[in-house]
Amino acid sequence: MTALERARRVGSEVAAKYADAVDREARFPGESLAALKESRLLGIMVPTELGGEGAPLSAVIEVCHVLGQYCASTAMVYAMHQIQVACFVRHGLQSEWHRAFLTRCAAEQLLIASATSEAGIGGDVRTSSCAVDLNGDRFYLKKNATVISYGDHADAILVTARRTPDSPASDQVIVLVLRPDYRLEQTSGWDTMGMRGTCSNGYWLHASGSPEQVLPLSFADISAQTMLPTSHIAWSSLWLGIATDAVERARAFIRAEARKKPGTTPPGAVRLAEVVGMLQQMKAGVVAATRRYEAAMQEPEELTSLSFAVGMNSLKTTASQTAVQVVNHALLICGIYGYRNDTDYSLGRHLRDTHSAAVMVSNDRILGHTASLLLVQKQDPGLFA
Repeated sequence: MTALERARRVGSEVAAKYADAVDREARFPGESLAALKESRLLGIMVPTELGGEGAPLSAVIEVCHVLGQYCASTAMVYAMHQIQVACFVRHGLQSEWHRAFLTRCAAEQLLIASATSEAGIGGDVRTSSCAVDLNGDRFYLKKNATVISYGDHADAILVTARRTPDSPASDQVIVLVLRPDYRLEQTSGWDTMGMRGTCSNGYWLHASGSPEQVLPLSFADISAQTMLPTSHIAWSSLWLGIATDAVERARAFIRAEARKKPGTTPPGAVRLAEVVGMLQQMKAGVVAATRRYEAAMQEPEELTSLSFAVGMNSLKTTASQTAVQVVNHALLICGIYGYRNDTDYSLGRHLRDTHSAAVMVSNDRILGHTASLLLVQKQDPGLFA
């Protein structure tokens, strides 16, 4: 079976079954993650020579989209995991330690979390207070992470930190820490409006390890070349998945209404046509961004260009806004049946989950960064340039 076929099976048979309970109880979607591991979907991007499937980013994006149609929290956990995997696949293959880790990822279907946010830096992941403190043949690291999504359930955590205790806040590296070499002390909970199953608690992270666990490339380069574009595309894809299911529920509602009065067009049919157009625009944006990024991977100059950064930032902000608009339209089509939580057309979870898109990673911060880029960016070269 292809990765897409496996994802559809996990989504329809497992994620959909437990999505409401995960949301209601704000608990980790353990059943879905177990199914993803059993289907060997966590390591599909790992190169074939290391035991993975060597899947392109587009395959991962399709899985995110499918999972988003059944359980947004499952899709978000999967997306965040694959963002970390992408960083090591693209920047760690020259390191024997990271090659061995990726081999374990594929064989054992390890789940990777990340600790990029930190107390006291105002949400700016491109600066760090904590540092990698080398002592002999071991490093030690202590980080007050405001968020480590699914931290209690991960097998490893990607951590951003200053290169040394004497380094400036912007001189950051990525280090991968493994169980049982780290300890988490929870500092905050996760009782939120949406995306409740990501369990994005805050923690003090205490970790140690070997210096070779630190990726040699700077975090600034890894972020620009891999983490940022992969994040924005993967997130947008799962938000598209949520919106897709909302539209499908609206379509099912209109069909049911049409069957009640054969020969007539239900009042919401015109609004359905409108929202399908919005969904298609959203899909086109995700597909175009994915293709642009996969092409840019072979062109280092494109990855570091202002137009590329603006494009990826704009995808995130536009997709996060459009997803809410699409679900709102679907809610208006379904009316009270979408508003209620006990019908086949219920859209409460979809609406709450899509509202996370603009705030879990702040649109205002991203728009501010884009605005600064636009001040120095040259005129757009053209439609197909």
